[in-house]
Order: sequence, then structure tokens, then C-alpha cells
Amino acid sequence: MDKTALQQAILAELQAELTLLTDAANTARDEATNEESRAEDKYDMRSQSAAYLAAGQAKLAGEIADAIAAYKALAVRRFNPGEPVATGALVTLETRNRHSWYFLGPQHGGLEVRLNGTSVMVVTAASPLGHQLVGRNVGETVALPGRPGPVLHVVVAVE
Repeated sequence: MDKTALQQAILAELQAELTLLTDAANTARDEATNEESRAEDKYDMRSQSAAYLAAGQAKLAGEIADAIAAYKALAVRRFNPGEPVATGALVTLETRNRHSWYFLGPQHGGLEVRLNGTSVMVVTAASPLGHQLVGRNVGETVALPGRPGPVLHVVVAVE
């Protein structure tokens, strides 16, 4: 899989999220400062609620902007055979003859991107799965939650 294209797909998703959140924060801010949102009595909290919402969305937009900067700064490289999983690795896991792909990113885990019909989940070292993956080599196993109990997945590739 082309990791440069994967990095660009992640950046595109983050940029779309940033645009959406920025627009939402601006809308909430406009509502908070709008003359029609002025409190009608001491119990009317519309304006204050909109201001809190705008502040929260602006904070989240700032976190996404930080993630965009981190992904732009991430040097995309191929991992050598036998090299353990680290930030920037694309990891292929296998269980029951099914494959799943995970990219160990610097920030903003939980993002799922599709590249050439393949779904790749972004995880970070701080996440439970990312924590298990860091330092693993091909042939080692990680346990993911499953219905009856943990399901073992084998690391079949580190790119």
C-alpha cells in the first residue's frame, strides 16, 4: 500500500473535519452574539449555551489543526524486515484468514480512511490497540476484544 497516499488521505479527512468544526464554531459564536439570542429573563441560557458550544468546538478544531501539523511533519518511510512497529507503521493483522489494516499515527486515532478499496484504521500509541502494537514484530500476536472474549490477531506485515 502506498503510505504517501495514505498520509494524504488522512490529511484530507482531517482537513474536512477541521472545516466542518470551524463552520460549526462560527455558527454557534454568531448565535451567541446575535441580538435575537439575548436573554429574555434570568433563566434564559440560549446565548450562554451557544457560547459554551462555540468554545468547545473551537478547542476541538485547534486539536485537529495540531493533528494536521503532526501528520504533515510525519516522515513516511518503509519499515525494514524485522523492524518492530513504531509510529508511522502500517500494520496488517490476520485472524481467521481475514486481514485488517492499522496505521500507527502520531495523533487523532479512531479515524478510518479508505484507500483503493481498503479500509485503514488510524490508531495511536496511547490507544489500547496501539499500545499493544508498539514494539511488536511480524509473527507476534495481539488480543482484540471479541464477543466470547479476546480474539488473537497475528501481525503479518509491518510496512
